[in-house]
Amino acid sequence: MADLVRWNPTREMLSLRDAMDRLFEDSFLRPSWFGGAESPAAAVPLDVYETGDHVVVKASVPGVKPEDIEVTITGDLLTIKGEMKVEEKVEKENYVRQERRYGSFCRQVSLPTGIKTDNVQATFENGVLSLELPKAEVAKTKTVKVVTK
Repeated sequence: MADLVRWNPTREMLSLRDAMDRLFEDSFLRPSWFGGAESPAAAVPLDVYETGDHVVVKASVPGVKPEDIEVTITGDLLTIKGEMKVEEKVEKENYVRQERRYGSFCRQVSLPTGIKTDNVQATFENGVLSLELPKAEVAKTKTVKVVTK
């Protein structure tokens, strides 16, 4: 038996907006569609999530030494820069397949809330850069108890 669903025009508008966003991102932001290689920034996948007191960012940067990574925070913009260095020099004619990326990268992401930049912790383990960014007091949720008189 078919269920009746009430028509909601905002639902279709949101899906149209998402479709248009995907269209522009896919056609204008991916150089591989125009015959070029993907940008080195695409080689740095990120996870960004919030906990009660922190914004946590995890970036996969295998093969990069911690001293070759630069992390900066300007306002609400987090920038991770580094360089994936070539281990050995091989002539291109000898390659059967080359999928590993080399060269410098720069990945930027907007942070969801204000950050206290003086207490940021960065750790590096097994090719994963983990950043714990403490939220600013303004960004934390504060519950106020209402009392009666």
